[in-house]
Amino acid sequence: MSRRAVVVGAGLAGMLAAAVLADAGVAEVVVLDRDELPDGPRQRRGLPQGRHAHLLMTGGLRAMEEIVPGVGKRLLAAGAHEISLSSGVLARSPEGWLRRWRREGPVMLTCTRALVDWTVRAAVLEHPRIEVRRAAAVGLTGSAGRVRGVRVSGPGGETDLDADLVVDASGRGTRIVTWLEGLGLSGVRTRIVDSGLVNASRVYRVPAGAERFPLTIVQADPYVSRPGRSAMVMPVEGDRWLVSCGGTRGGEPPADAEGFLRYTLDLPDPIVGRLISGAEPLTDVHVSRSTSNVRHYLDKAPQWPEGLVVLGDALGTFNPAYGQGMSVAAFGARVLGRELERAGGPDAPGLAGRVLRGAARPVDAAWAMAVGQDVLYPATRGGRPGIADRAVTAYTRRMTRAAAGSFAAASAIWDVTSMRTPPTRMFHPAAVLAALTGSPLPALSGPPLTPAEREVLDGLDRTGA
Repeated sequence: MSRRAVVVGAGLAGMLAAAVLADAGVAEVVVLDRDELPDGPRQRRGLPQGRHAHLLMTGGLRAMEEIVPGVGKRLLAAGAHEISLSSGVLARSPEGWLRRWRREGPVMLTCTRALVDWTVRAAVLEHPRIEVRRAAAVGLTGSAGRVRGVRVSGPGGETDLDADLVVDASGRGTRIVTWLEGLGLSGVRTRIVDSGLVNASRVYRVPAGAERFPLTIVQADPYVSRPGRSAMVMPVEGDRWLVSCGGTRGGEPPADAEGFLRYTLDLPDPIVGRLISGAEPLTDVHVSRSTSNVRHYLDKAPQWPEGLVVLGDALGTFNPAYGQGMSVAAFGARVLGRELERAGGPDAPGLAGRVLRGAARPVDAAWAMAVGQDVLYPATRGGRPGIADRAVTAYTRRMTRAAAGSFAAASAIWDVTSMRTPPTRMFHPAAVLAALTGSPLPALSGPPLTPAEREVLDGLDRTGA
């Protein structure tokens, strides 16, 4: 078996890749990261979106469980919440409030991104053949035909770290295109679609009596030729609410506490503002702007070297509003694991190309969903909706309207949103029929609250809204 694999990046994609490499029998797996990693579930410098809402969808959690068995139970034991998409969410879509159903649906886990990263990293580092080194990768060694390792910058200067396989999981800030050019490989196409989304988040203590209040979201509306504006109240570990607002270019949320509350109250429904007006804030408002969709079409490159794999955000990154990033990272790592099992080792001929092509498929599906909505916002840069986009948009709107009162339509949307099925699920015969026949029930005039939940909301409201 090969001597060493090097993974660039100790984020979620990197640690999952390290796990599958060690499980495949690689003798030494070295994970490089320029950050000093926290020794607990705390925010890290290299993850600017870490303070904002992250959703671990059913499909992504299943993929993680294949790689790190028991990770879901670890997260729940650490305080993560299991939320049913069918009954545990209050969601105001662009087409109005969606009903909640007593019938079973997919679930997601909600917690801080810091808890996800820490839990996965702690589990993976139990493997004796995996180590993390604090170091900056500055390039690749080898040739256009085969990568032989990573050039590392440290206090004593630059050194070469040899490897039989290199995995770039360095995230949104990847320099993979430049590194490939250093090997004589050029012609990689990159596309950027930027809605200008700004995220603003604040943490609150969950008020007494509101511990079981459902996850609440007012979704952005891309169909009105105005900037998208949204807000979410999400339960996280430590009896806290993580409240995240998002606004595309021209509709950005403010960073001051008063403006943050006003922003939530000015949405098409003021429910988020009403909830937090009676809750105790535990942090300031944190704002970040690294939200563009970026796709490096490495899988379309005319030539690809052996010994190099690219996963996670280094291959494609998406507007975080759609909650896809963690799941796509897990899907890519799962592809790596399955290809390693088939090939018998990381130095097998053609392995790198097969992993790249396989990892690109979930990236493309997530990209289509994110970009298909982002291009509808009027100030988006890098793309405008075409005929196909408008056709999909019209069908999606019809499906969403039907989902307000049709379980068949709602379950199709949940299956795709939770990433447990591909987007083609929306075109299955039962889903198409539900979209065509529409909702058999009248539209809701307000959020579908139980009497107890309405009492909680009214008791917290300090706005008079």
